[in-house]
Amino acid sequence: MSKSPKKTGSSPKAAAERVGQTIERALDPLASALKRATQAPAAKPAPAKKAALKVAINAVPLPDMPPIAGVEIATARAGFYKHEREDLMVMRFAEGTNCAGVFTRHGVGSAPVDWCQKHLAMSKGEDIQALVVNAGCANSFTGKPGADAARRVAVAISKRFDCRQRGVMLASTGVIGVLLDDSKILQKLPDIEAGLEADAWARAAKAIMTTDTFPKGAHATAVIDGHTVQICGITKGSGMIAPDMATMLAFIATDACIAPGALQTLVSLYTRNTFNAVTVDGDRSTNDTCLLFATGQAGAPKIHRAGDKRLADFRDKLESVMLDLAQQLVRDGEGATKFIKVTVNGAESAASARKIARTICESPLVKTAFAGEDANWGRIVMAIGRADEPVNRERISVRFGDLVAAQDGLISPTYDEDKMSAYMKHKELALSVDVGVGRGHAVMWTCDLTRGYIEINGDYRS
Repeated sequence: MSKSPKKTGSSPKAAAERVGQTIERALDPLASALKRATQAPAAKPAPAKKAALKVAINAVPLPDMPPIAGVEIATARAGFYKHEREDLMVMRFAEGTNCAGVFTRHGVGSAPVDWCQKHLAMSKGEDIQALVVNAGCANSFTGKPGADAARRVAVAISKRFDCRQRGVMLASTGVIGVLLDDSKILQKLPDIEAGLEADAWARAAKAIMTTDTFPKGAHATAVIDGHTVQICGITKGSGMIAPDMATMLAFIATDACIAPGALQTLVSLYTRNTFNAVTVDGDRSTNDTCLLFATGQAGAPKIHRAGDKRLADFRDKLESVMLDLAQQLVRDGEGATKFIKVTVNGAESAASARKIARTICESPLVKTAFAGEDANWGRIVMAIGRADEPVNRERISVRFGDLVAAQDGLISPTYDEDKMSAYMKHKELALSVDVGVGRGHAVMWTCDLTRGYIEINGDYRS
């Protein structure tokens, strides 16, 4: 029986199916692409919010701050920060307001500092009618473009407030090396002008913050020749804080009538033992600015000399406001858990005492010992010796509060480790040393150095 012949091909139907499958596979990538194109794009995950900084342990509440006659304030969100917060503050002053300032002597400086110094000199501090402050961009190390941006802001404000350009003061704080986008400020000026009001110190203090964990302000009432005058001030800063001056902005206003020359003498004199007597980390900033404004609206007589006896109460109250503001900077030191007063006695001179105090305050070994609540007086002695100032080793003494750690160049016979350890757990600490060579005296304030400082500064721009 013969076999059926072997099939060498397929039926027309099978062939058609194979062709169809081949065409489908070829078209599949195109179909997939078309499908993806017609579908709504997947929503991008929202950027993670930067965690809010925990309020400093030694924070103090913002005091009630009354309006100052002749001062109006407004704040707005210009958008220098990615997250939702106000970062622009403007003050408008009455005609005839006088102004004086102290600025950083940092070698790099910044466009707003240059502007203020130049125009205060031109105006001799007379008839200053506006202040513009932004947070989030320092406008420092930005060359001519940064100077041009600052000028455009001043020009726009002068036109809107109908005053001279040299009557506009500027201040910026934030990241160094970033050019100020002045358009962000200019587009907010209509809102700023409409929002000006006398009672806005609290909003102003918040708007100028950077890594601050709480707003900082101070207020005092003084009497000049029988007339009551008010003093209000705000400041910002918590890192890059060191004498000459700290990385800080401070703005103080009074309704007293004081001539520019007297104002300048006062702000320069009291800066020495306030803003120049605090240090957080030993680094000073390109943008440090302290401005003092006197509107003359309280009805008190005009004072032309800083030493006028009628200013006695005002001088005391102004210094107290400036010291309060300066100490708040240290209380808010980045990552700080301790507020520390350092007193140096027995130095060759006041300048020598200040140098020794600053060396103690800025020593990482000293600061970390405070963070660890360790009364390591050996580190204090180390810092005293490396200040390169005259000391008498056999007469050096070290105290933590009322507890004597060392005296006459040796450990104190009354030293008690348990009492020292208990004292170091306090949030506010006092360290005093005597170096035994003279009558020089100085006081500075500092804080401890913790992991929090690294965490805050490690992602400062993110």
